[in-house]
This record gives sequence, C-alpha cells and structure tokens, in this order.
Amino acid sequence: MAGRIRDEDVVVVREKARIDEVIRDYVTLKAAGGGSYKGLCPFHDERSPSFNVSPAKGAWYCFGCGEGGDVIGFLRKVDHLSFTEAVEKLAGRYSVTLRYAEGSAAPGRQASNRSRLIEAHKVTAEFYVERLNSPEAEIGRTFLTERGFARDAAAHFGVGYAPIGWDVLITHLRSKGFSDDHMVEGGLAVRGGQRGLYDRFRGRLMWPIRDLSGDVVGFGARKLRDDDEGPKYLNTPETPLYKKSQVLYGIDLARKEIAKSQQAVIVEGYTDVMAAHLSGIETAVATCGTSFGTDHIKVLRRLLMDDDTFTGQVIFTFDGDAAGQKAALRAFSEDQRFTAQTFVAVEPSGMDPCELRIARGPEAVRELIANRVPLFEFAIRAALAGHDLDRAEGRVAGLRAAAPVVAGIRDQALRPEYARMLAGWLGLPVEEVTRAVSTASKAQPPARRPDLAVEAPAGEPGAVPRMPRPDPRDAIASVEREALKVALQAPQFAGSWIDALETDGFRSIAYIAVHRAIVDAGGAAAGLMDREWLDAVLAACPDDAVRAVVHELAVDPLPIDVVDARYAQSVIARLLEIDASRRITDVKARLQRIEPTSDPDAYQALFADVLALEAYRRGLREQVAGGGS
Repeated sequence: MAGRIRDEDVVVVREKARIDEVIRDYVTLKAAGGGSYKGLCPFHDERSPSFNVSPAKGAWYCFGCGEGGDVIGFLRKVDHLSFTEAVEKLAGRYSVTLRYAEGSAAPGRQASNRSRLIEAHKVTAEFYVERLNSPEAEIGRTFLTERGFARDAAAHFGVGYAPIGWDVLITHLRSKGFSDDHMVEGGLAVRGGQRGLYDRFRGRLMWPIRDLSGDVVGFGARKLRDDDEGPKYLNTPETPLYKKSQVLYGIDLARKEIAKSQQAVIVEGYTDVMAAHLSGIETAVATCGTSFGTDHIKVLRRLLMDDDTFTGQVIFTFDGDAAGQKAALRAFSEDQRFTAQTFVAVEPSGMDPCELRIARGPEAVRELIANRVPLFEFAIRAALAGHDLDRAEGRVAGLRAAAPVVAGIRDQALRPEYARMLAGWLGLPVEEVTRAVSTASKAQPPARRPDLAVEAPAGEPGAVPRMPRPDPRDAIASVEREALKVALQAPQFAGSWIDALETDGFRSIAYIAVHRAIVDAGGAAAGLMDREWLDAVLAACPDDAVRAVVHELAVDPLPIDVVDARYAQSVIARLLEIDASRRITDVKARLQRIEPTSDPDAYQALFADVLALEAYRRGLREQVAGGGS
C-alpha cells in the first residue's frame, strides 16, 4: 500500500501545477475578466457557464452545483482519484519527485494502484509500437500501407502490434516490475483455465486509447489473420481506467482543435479517425466499441463550450448503408442534449472516411464534411424514405411518419421552420402539417432538459454539505459578500479594514464563518497574497462546508477589472457603515430607556456614544462616496 506523501512535496505539486492548464484538459475556458476564466461545469449538465477558475488563487468553483476546490480536488473529482493518485498524476505531469512518509523516493514501489495501472499501459503501448517493426508484424504494416498510412502516420497515432505468443507481453511487464494482478486488473492479461495467465491481445494491430490528459487507459485491437477466431475489433474490457461509455478515441489529439474551432466530427472507427486527421479534419474522434451516448456528449459539450453563447457544430459521419442510416437516427435522439448545431455527413456510395481517402484523396474527406446536412433534416427525410410521395396515400403516410420527428425537436423555435420544410417536401398545406406536428407533440412525453437535471450536491454520496446562503436580493448580505470577496481576492488593499470589522458585523451564518477563518488565518493585513493567502484561510476553516464558501468567494469575479485600494476600502467602509448604523440604533434604544434625571452619568455616556458613532458613520459615508467617484 502506498505511503503518505510528504506535506512539503504536496505543496510543491500545488505550486507547480497550473490549475487553468490542468482544467483545460477537460473544460474549454473563456476569459471572464480579472484574470479569471469560465466554462461549462464538468460535474453537472448546464446550459450557461457557471464554472469559474482563478489561476492566481489556484482555485475553482461552480456556482451551479456548489462544488469547488484546488487543482488536486479537481482531479480527484473529475477522474475519481484518491488524494494520493491525484498528487501522483500531477507530479508526473510537472516533473516533481515525490517522497513518502516511509522515506522511499521510489515511486515505482510506493505509487498508488491507479498510477501503476497508468504506467503499465504506458509501457505496454511503447512495447506494441516497438513490435510493429518486427518481422512478425509485416502483416500489420501491410494493413496500414494498404489503407494509406505511412510509418510516420502510425507513429503519430501510436499504432503498434501485439505478438502472437501467449505470454510475450506478460514476460515484458514482469521484467519491468509489474505484478500479475495489475495486468489482469488493467485488462492487459487474462486468467483462465489450464493455461493460467495469458496476453489478452495477440497477433493484432493495436491502437492506444487515451483520456483527455493523454494517459493511455486502454487499447483497440484489429484482427489481421483468418485463423484468429475472435471478433474483428477487440477492445479493453471495463477496468478502473477504461470506461467505454466515457472514452473517445483521438480525443487527446483533437481536444485543442475542437475547442479552437468549436467543431467536433464523430466517425466510426480508428482508421477513420486517422484518415480524417491526415485529411485536415483534426477534430475527428470515434467511440470505442459502443454507440455514441450521453457520457460522450458530456465530454464534447465541455470542450465545445456548448451553451447559449458559445455554440458550435457536431458532425456525425456514417456509412451510407442501412446500419449507417440507423446509427444516424439513433444520434438524432441523443442530439437533443446538444445546443450546438448538429449535422450528418453521409457518403452516398457507402464509403467511410478511410475508404474515401484511399479512393479519392484527402480532398474528398474534407468535401464530405463540408457537404454536411442538418441532422433534423436528415432524420425527417429518412422518415419519408420508402413512402411514395407521388400518391396521396403515400404523402399521408409520410406525414404520419415524419410529424413525430418534427415534434421531437426540443428547440420549439425550430419546429415551425421544419414543419414548413416538411410541407414543401410532401406537397401539402403548411397548416395541415403544422396541425399534425402539434398533435404528435401532445402525444409525446415532455422532454427532459439536461441543463435542468442538476441534483443537489448534498444528495450525492460523499458530497460536501452546503451552507445556506442569504437571499441574493438582500442588499446588506450583498455588501457582506463583496467585502469578503475583496478580503480574499485583494488582501493587500483590504488590509486592516476587514480585520477591524468584528464578526458580529455579519448577519449571514456562512459569511460569519468565512470572516472568522480570515481572522484566524492572521487577517488580511498578514501580508500573504494569492494562493498562499487562500491556503491559509482554507486551513483556518473548521470544515469542508466553510471551505466551499471560501472557494466560492475567492473565484466570484469582482464588478471591476482592476481592484485598487480606493475600491476595496469603499466596499468595506460600506459594511462598516451598516454595522455602525446597527450600533447607533441599539444605543439610541438603550438611551430612550434611561431617565436623564435618575441616572445622568449613564445617560451622558450613551449620548456621547451616539455622537461618536454618528461622526464615525459620517466618515465612513465619505469614504464610500470617495471610493465610488
């Protein structure tokens, strides 16, 4: 079992790991002002970006689901890692040598289980690439050559070859220190019957399947020989690393271009991805042994920034045969989860991108994508196929088949336009088609909008409890919030102002807890900045619920791009003024309860307090006015 990583090494990992750089592997981020970024949350479906990242603070927070944390916490949640696994993954990426509590500096002996599985897959991928050059792999090299893939193309995609022998890989991995249990758990070897342990992939062409961060998590294997009784394609089984419903082949190569061009092209196989990329379509990805589904959509939506503001294009390519048509229609049902424009590119003669590149060159592949048609149009025309639209009976039957398709379009603004198009294709009055669509719409169950399907974090196992927040319309609570944001994001300007404010000056339970943590961390005047300051406040928090509020306030953008001392002091002065007004009201109430003649000293003391507080409040108001000028 892995020992505990030394605290000082964890600190180094946090300092070296750029949080925005790490998160960009999973989420497309757009500048949000003040050095912060925004994107679609990877932890719940949403239509508008509410996921905020502050590189200066090394923190992230989602205002939609309430999740937040640092770079280690992000990796733990997005990749389902333990603390040790997340630190080790970041350490590997940023070349940090980790030391463990037992004193060993050898990650190979101390590394976590997931890290060992990742390393085993990396070594295996390198082994397969090397074996592609062996005499035995000539059949694999011929396969690639016949499909127009030169050696440099194979190297770019990491294509390799698995030897025919039953334990060639096992022997190699054992020599590298990997246990049999790791090989079996990672899907690289199989235990079975009298033969015992044997290589899962034998005599096949191999494609490494990587996650968004570029780690190899599985393999796709293509049959090469007639005496191979297995399926044409054999993929890694479900493992702690490999979840076929969540991985997309080529996503590591296409990720940046997808985010840049706001386009994703979905093809059907490994060679299709290669052909598309080599033809200039560098946004191509493919599913691995399963149909395109909900989890794949979540991955692409985050990269596309698929919301009401940043729309993109999703293009499905399918074979022109019956199976391809069926796949396209299946995609239509999933399309409702995208807000991006969705298209279908079908080659009439039935060729896939790989075959098309061989037959007609890269230009034909680019032309295929350029000639895409909207998926809605494709689905409607497919519903009309097989009906004789030259006859009245055929047109009526076509309307019955196509009206539910139009009614199934989630975006109600598009329905009238497609109803008019359908009327034109059928040669029927628009009113008649519109009525048919309306009837079909009423017969369908209400669509479940994915952006509204957000479960409360508290309802999830192991979720951080959420402290109640004040009503956002509460003017005083809004001032409290802005003052704490200034204290966390610009302590150099908040300084003694926020420290001088007593915790009783806050009304919200959540904000009281945050202010107490700020004071316990040494106060804003302690001289700490950015991540060091935030870490100190987080360390002073009593529990994760308070830490979640701190993360929220630390990344919530301030209303101005550049915070200066005048702005910071005016915000906090406004809160001090509110507190002074509260005290004045309290002292005046006590003053009214005292008879001047019965206790003149007490009366005069309270009266002097009122005058002093009034003068103090006037000064604060002037400070507020000066800060807003």
